[in-house]
Amino acid sequence: MSSTEIVSADGVVCGRAGRRIARWRALPYAAPPLGALRLRAPQPVRPWSGVRSATDFGFAAVQNPSGARVGPRTWQPIGEDCLTLNVTAPVIPSPTPRPVMVFFHGGGYLLGTSSMYSGARLAARGDVIVVSVNYRLGAFGYVDFSEFSTAERPFDSNLGLRDQVAALEWVRRNIAAFGGDPDNVTIFGESAGAHAVVSLLATPSAAGLFHRAIAQSAPADWTLTPDEARLFARRCLERLGTTSADAATMLSTVPAKELGRAGDRALARALREEPGSYPFAPVADGDFLPEAPLDAIAAGRAHLVPLIIGTNRDEATLFQRFAKSVPHTPEQLTSIFQRYEPGAEQVVTGSYRGYPAARTAVRIGGDHLFLRPTLAVLEGHSRHAPTFAYRYDYAPRALHLAGFGATHALDLVPVFGWVDGPVGRAMTAAGGRRAFLAVQDYIQDNWLSFARTGQPLPPWTPYTTDRRTTCIIDHPPRVLVDPDSARRTAWQGIRKCEA
Repeated sequence: MSSTEIVSADGVVCGRAGRRIARWRALPYAAPPLGALRLRAPQPVRPWSGVRSATDFGFAAVQNPSGARVGPRTWQPIGEDCLTLNVTAPVIPSPTPRPVMVFFHGGGYLLGTSSMYSGARLAARGDVIVVSVNYRLGAFGYVDFSEFSTAERPFDSNLGLRDQVAALEWVRRNIAAFGGDPDNVTIFGESAGAHAVVSLLATPSAAGLFHRAIAQSAPADWTLTPDEARLFARRCLERLGTTSADAATMLSTVPAKELGRAGDRALARALREEPGSYPFAPVADGDFLPEAPLDAIAAGRAHLVPLIIGTNRDEATLFQRFAKSVPHTPEQLTSIFQRYEPGAEQVVTGSYRGYPAARTAVRIGGDHLFLRPTLAVLEGHSRHAPTFAYRYDYAPRALHLAGFGATHALDLVPVFGWVDGPVGRAMTAAGGRRAFLAVQDYIQDNWLSFARTGQPLPPWTPYTTDRRTTCIIDHPPRVLVDPDSARRTAWQGIRKCEA
């Protein structure tokens, strides 16, 4: 790529090139959702004249500022004008269009920003283009206020999910100008970003916008019914101190910080009253998201693209130490299992050696949130499309000594090549650097192979209900058939009580 000046569908943009990689930052994929566009579906970008600088990041989505920390003492500014994405591409011209990987960040649909996820090392290693996306969070993206619409001031549902589709539409229109192949797009994400990937599989308007998908630690059943969504929206209004009659005016005029804070407080109440629930989530509204993604996947009504999906071995240790949002004590687990048919708690806990020891309870809490619904995706999607399962097991010695193990989000370190940087050096201060580098090479090579061909590298073969092949990402890696089959059988054998 000889120049960073690119003619996009909306105007000319100019980025910045380094020795191996060129970057374009804060490219708008929709109009700023301000004023009359607050809490509305994303609208088309307003074209510009002249050359737009794309060298600096814009706003992170509205959130607690701690979620937009991008360095030890550096925070990204936050604001409603956040519907932007970043493009990273190799500088050397390619004779053919490059595969495209579009990343959706995690953070519980509450925190995070695309600027944390440089795709530089992945793009350079794999000769691919990496796109990282901002989308609306919290009360601005994942609360359905449509009940309070008026003729003068309508509101839309599923705003964060709509943003993600709009970003993929931008990729479809524009990525060829950056050297990318719009017919070879892989979406990938971690945690809430992985849930976004699963939701996009079941979103009709996303059809044809992506061709492969990778979901890392997806809480895949975070989908609300319309009744659940309405209840949470009303609780947000209560925190704003307004009534339904005044809701449209309040939602349109309240300062962003106050609306965000109201959503956070309503979330805290929901987590106290119903451990294991999570109300910042898409709603199966019968329209934009016609049904819960797990239902669509099981029935073969999702987009039938190749999928990699998996979890980390020790998901919940991070939450136990810091977030406290994942139930992880025997008492909390009992409250979760009360929502299941009688005997469910005994079925599941009996498949874990050592329960009710604290560490075992933590593992069950993490598996409830991530492994249980991931198994449902594997069982359903594998009946209709190529599906590949993994479990991420590797952690350097320091993380084992600290009690974290292969905790939630650790897989992001090798995926984005951070083992080579300050984060990886800190994690390997007590040893394990060479092994962690080998894991980094392994996971990147498999993700890149999948993005290029739709298949990871041999001997990793598809997951089927006859042979549940699973890649264990460790040092050394290995491929097993139906690892932890007793736990899989236990989780698949329990059913929630009918409402």
